[in-house]
Amino acid sequence: MKKHLKIFFCYFRLNLASALEYRASFFIQAFGMALSNSTFIFFWWIAFSRMGGSIAGYSFEDVLFIWAVTSTGFGLAYILFANVSSLTNLIVTGELDAYLLWPSSVLLNVLCAKTKLSAYGDFAYGVIIMLIINAKNPAAWLLFALGVMIAACLFTAVSLMANTLSFYLGDATAVAQLATEFAINFSIYPEKIYGQAVRALMYSLIPMGIAVHVPLRLYHGFSLAEALLALAGTAAYCAAAAFFFYRGLKRYESGNMIVMKS
Repeated sequence: MKKHLKIFFCYFRLNLASALEYRASFFIQAFGMALSNSTFIFFWWIAFSRMGGSIAGYSFEDVLFIWAVTSTGFGLAYILFANVSSLTNLIVTGELDAYLLWPSSVLLNVLCAKTKLSAYGDFAYGVIIMLIINAKNPAAWLLFALGVMIAACLFTAVSLMANTLSFYLGDATAVAQLATEFAINFSIYPEKIYGQAVRALMYSLIPMGIAVHVPLRLYHGFSLAEALLALAGTAAYCAAAAFFFYRGLKRYESGNMIVMKS
């Protein structure tokens, strides 16, 4: 574990240094993403004004809370583990060979090898929303942190699950993109606008309800049992995604690439 943490923090430092090498591009992409996201606040403000202040049992502040958790959680996932979205390409082209040469965890090296510049804008956007709506509420900030941690893990695990299908089905790019879109949509809209079948999906195959809607419920009425269940469910899903990846790795056909990552 200590070795893996050391590798993780080493990747983070290197990725951040690489991003800051071109600071203008870094700040433009981060600011652009935050600005793009901010337009949705206006959209929701109009919607709530026309709907009498409540949509499917959610207030405007509730929607801002789940948006904050989703944005910061998504940003954290792609700051730390952006290379998960490239996994299908690595498998299909044979470039995964380079990661197999490393003595440490293959999965850790694959996930941490890249960062996404615009993800810093997503991360900051969610924090800014929380500063606006809950600047003086410690309980809200604790549940926000819980949701962000869970969301980052689940966004990564959902993408990992979908991209791992490439070991079995070939190019799974479309499936991975669809899974990510579902994960985002399940996170940014009031839970009750979906039917029971979709809500079941939100807590099983693509369990983003655990990341955003559970912390919101805990904010309105805290339950230690529900909080622990959310953490246990997240850990179980991430473990299943890792297991699925390593099972798929056994089916991988090398591209015979004699290249080492440096």
